[in-house]
Formats: sequence, structure tokens, C-alpha cells
Amino acid sequence: MDKQSTIAFILIGIILVFWLYLNTPEPTTVPPQTQDSTIVRDKTPKETEIEKPVTAETKKLEENISQPFQKEILPEKIITVETDLALFELTSKGARLRKFFLKKYKTWYHNKFDSTDFYNTHVQLINTSREGGDFNLVFVTKEGKLVNTKSLDFNFDKNKAYYKITNGDSLIFNCKYEISEGKSITKQYVFYADDYNSKVDIILENMDEVISSYRYDLEWGNGLNFVEKNSVDEANFSNAAAYSGDEKVIIDATSVDEPEEKVLNGKIDWVGVRNKYFTVIIAPENPSNDGGADFKGVHVKTEYGDREYYSASLKIPFNNQKYQKDSFRLYIGPLEYDILKSKGKNYQAMFEFGSFLGLKFITRPISEYVLLPLFKFLHRYIPNYGWVIIVFSFILKFALYPLTRQSYKSMKRMSQLQPKIAELKEKYKGDQQKIQKETMKLYSTYGVNPAGGCLPMLLQMPILFALFTFFNVAIEIRQEPFIFWITNLSAPDVIYELPFNLPLFGIKAITGLAPLLGITMLFQQKMSVKDPSQKAMVYIMPFVFTFMFMGFSSGLNLYYFMFNLLSIGQQYYINKQKGDELVPVKNPKKKGGFMQKMMEAAEQQQKTQKQSAGKRKK
Repeated sequence: MDKQSTIAFILIGIILVFWLYLNTPEPTTVPPQTQDSTIVRDKTPKETEIEKPVTAETKKLEENISQPFQKEILPEKIITVETDLALFELTSKGARLRKFFLKKYKTWYHNKFDSTDFYNTHVQLINTSREGGDFNLVFVTKEGKLVNTKSLDFNFDKNKAYYKITNGDSLIFNCKYEISEGKSITKQYVFYADDYNSKVDIILENMDEVISSYRYDLEWGNGLNFVEKNSVDEANFSNAAAYSGDEKVIIDATSVDEPEEKVLNGKIDWVGVRNKYFTVIIAPENPSNDGGADFKGVHVKTEYGDREYYSASLKIPFNNQKYQKDSFRLYIGPLEYDILKSKGKNYQAMFEFGSFLGLKFITRPISEYVLLPLFKFLHRYIPNYGWVIIVFSFILKFALYPLTRQSYKSMKRMSQLQPKIAELKEKYKGDQQKIQKETMKLYSTYGVNPAGGCLPMLLQMPILFALFTFFNVAIEIRQEPFIFWITNLSAPDVIYELPFNLPLFGIKAITGLAPLLGITMLFQQKMSVKDPSQKAMVYIMPFVFTFMFMGFSSGLNLYYFMFNLLSIGQQYYINKQKGDELVPVKNPKKKGGFMQKMMEAAEQQQKTQKQSAGKRKK
């Protein structure tokens, strides 16, 4: 392989390594105890109540929020509702959602508890470390006082402590707070047995004498609970978003202790907050052109690891009438593409397929319309996602076969030329320009394109990067086991915990698949790199990538391991094929037009350099 081709490969490798390095998850900071903020008991232990620190600024703000309507503090009333998909609690304090458990999704530490212990084994999405719930109304009174309904004692129209709905049924809850005779705020919830979406009506009666500014806010204020073991990785995927004007606007607090704020005005289709695999979305049934949205986000470090918290609120116009009813949809559930898309309102935009170097317009369509449908189709017939990934790699290898075949054939011809190139280097030793010119002639004589191996690889890179991001966000493989030590395809397959962190890579554990992946890369390099001057690449790249992939999910590593194995088999087959001997071509100038241009460019460069050297001597 010539110098220019080598440089092209090195540049591709540098870009890939740099991007992988930027996206390598940092090691998880796990507390000495096995407790987590998602663990729920009758009384939450004090050490789990520090998820979101209360700053002096926050405390001062809360003290300034006056509750002018609260006559007396009443005992909190909790009602539990169970559906086919979730189990959640409503509190009379603000008529808020207090806790929200998903039946189909387990906590990362669920195997440490009895399987019958529902509260400690299932994901709970409400951040209960502050306030004890979420989903509030905020407005300013005509006296200029800020009111947040989170502390107001609402009355329920139902008295039982537990309700269960199933088989397509629904349940209506009316939660009402009366300020004075005839003046009231009502939250009406409609919960469905088989839907993560709920319907919420906000009914304001005779509030025209109370609310000023011609608006109120419907707010989700405390983000989502962190529910994954790797909090750094989960924080990387956490953000808030709004859908407006047929596009999604993202608010992402990436810098520690540097809050992000954003205000949007106009028609808002929905607002939402998310972590890696779950989301809350609030969508008005009839968005108003006079509406808007407010967002706040902060990235903090705690003893439990990195955390990001977001508040998202809809600005709802108040028409200053005696009676106003506004309807909303409240989605609390998984970031599963098909489920989100089925809800309409472009909920699927909340699902991030990821991108490479900002080229989302290339990688998202590949993931959305090819990879995800194929992945789900295979799972209909193959229950284990590990085997799905293996079959998946076979299919994609077959689909990419024409590109990889051309690449391997080109590399084979380049390796056949290496002895002749070595002779040229020895013959014209010390004359780099002559070596370059004669090498170009050699390529032209034998009809070899030195870029023939690079271009097919470049063409398949969008697919490979789409796969990389796809396996990072697919909730389908969350906590899915494969075989042997691979118990969670969405997390690294750790086989040994190190007592220290490896510098640069931030690795604290040795995994099983990453070294296997490195070995396959080493074989590939040995089969393709024949130039003695490039021997270092044979060992450096597999070594670097082995440690890079230590922190990646076992599902991703399993795919690349299988893909590399198939590539080795394909390359071995092509290299052993006969009838592809290196022979001079007829009319090399016509057949090697690309080579001819390169030769002419080299000659022109040589002339320019000679002219420059002559001028300097004068």
C-alpha cells in the first residue's frame, strides 16, 4: 500500500478513535451499599434522599413561593393505581404523581432481592428525592404572588386506597382544590389499562379573579429518576426537549454546575424530559399559537455519580373566563420507537438514534428504516437477543458483501504489488520524488487503484456508525442476557474488576468480548497489511480498540466480533482465489485514467518543487 493510501487509512482511524474516545463511558461510581435512589420503602433511608442537592438559591426561591390559598395542612392521602403496564401512586398534595413503576422493566440490582418484592425490583421513574412527586400548575395571582399547586391539598372523588384496571378498561380520577366558594382548580386524570399515555384535563372555575398574566404553566419540575447502574452513561443521554414547528429543540446541560435555560414562544406540540431509556412527555390536545415552553437543566456530581435534572413546562394561555378546560396527554414510559410513533404527535422524535460528527441526516434514516425494523423482525422468530445480534451480523455482512469484496480484492492486488514497490524503493533509494513517480507508473501498468480499498470502506462507514449508536440506545437489549458470562447485552460483560483505573481509557474492569474483538482485528490487520513500514499499525490499532471497547455494551461488542469473524472468512476466501494474478493491462493510460491523473499531478509537483529550488539558489 502506498504512502497516500496509508495516510488515508490513518486519518480514518484517527477520526474513529477520537470519536470513540469522546463517547467512551466513564467508570461507574457505585456506592459502598447496594442501595439506590429508586429503592422504595415505607420510609426512604436518609442516605438515598440526597439525589438532588438543595442549594441556597433553590431554598430561597421556594421560600418566596407563597401559597395564599392553603388554609391548613391536611394529612397526605395516597391512592395506588395498577394497570397492565404500570403501578403508580397519586398524592393529595398537589394531585401529583408520587411514584410510577413500570411492570416490564427491572432495576439493575433486581437480582439482589426476592422476585416478589415488586417495589425493589421494578423501575420507578419519579424523582422522589425532592418534593415527593411531580406534575404541577404554576401561576401568578393578581396580588403578584407565585403559586405552585404542589403543596395544595386536593380532594379526591374516590375513597379507596387501591384500584386495578385491566383488559382495556379505564379509570377517571377527579382531584379538586377549592380556593373559596365557586373558585376551584381541578385535575381530571383518565388512566388506561393498556396504555402508557394518560389523559389529563385542567379545569379552572372562576379563576379569572385570581390568575394574572393571562397564562399558567403546566410543569414537570424534577426530571426523571436515574435507574441505570452507569450513571455517567445515563447522564450523557439525559436531556429535555420540545417539538415545535416540525422540529425538535433539545436542551442539554453538558457542563457541570453550568445551568442551561431556554424559553420558547408560540405553538408547542409537546415538551418532555428523558434519561437513557425512559421519558415523560406532556402534549396539549390543541396547541395554541399563543403558548410556549420553559426549560431548565443542570448537570451535577454526587457521591452516586453524575446526574442531570431538567424541568420542562408548557405555557398555557389563560382566557380570563369563568370556566376554562384544557386537555393534555401525559406519556410516562419507555423510549421504545414503535410505541412512541403509535401515539402520534411525532413522539418518536424523542427517540435519539444518535449521529456521527453531526451527520444525523445520514445515520438516523439507516437506523430508523433499516436497522430497527430488521432487528425487531428477527426477534419475532428468535427469542434471545444475543442470537438476534449474531443473525443480524450475518445479514448485514451479506448486504455489504459487494462493497467489502471490492475492498478486499483491491487490498489483495496491492499486497501483490508490494515486492515490486520494495524494489523501486531500493533502486531509487534517497529520491522520494522518483519513487513516487515510478510507483504511480506501476499502478497504471497493472491497473491497480490504491484508493480501491479505501473507498468501499468509506461507503459502508455510515452503516457501521449507525449500528454503533443504535446498540447504545435500543431499549430492546436492556438487561437482556445471552450466554455464559454475558448477562446484560446493554452493559459491558465484566469478567474481572480492576482495583484501579487504567489511565486514558478510564477502564476499571476487564470484559470478555473486547479482547476477542481485538484478536479478530489483529488477524484482519495481519491479513491486509503487507507493507513492512506499516507493521506498527498491525498491533497498535487492535490494542487501542480493545481498551476502547472495554466500556461499551456487550451487544455492540458481540456484533463487531461476529462481523470481524465473517470479514476474516471473506478475506481468506478472496485471498485464496485463483485466476486473479497480477498482470499488466493493455492501454494502461485508458484503463488507468485515475492513475494517469495522479502521475500527472506528481510530475507537476516535481516540476514546481524544482522551480522553487532554482529560485532559492538564485
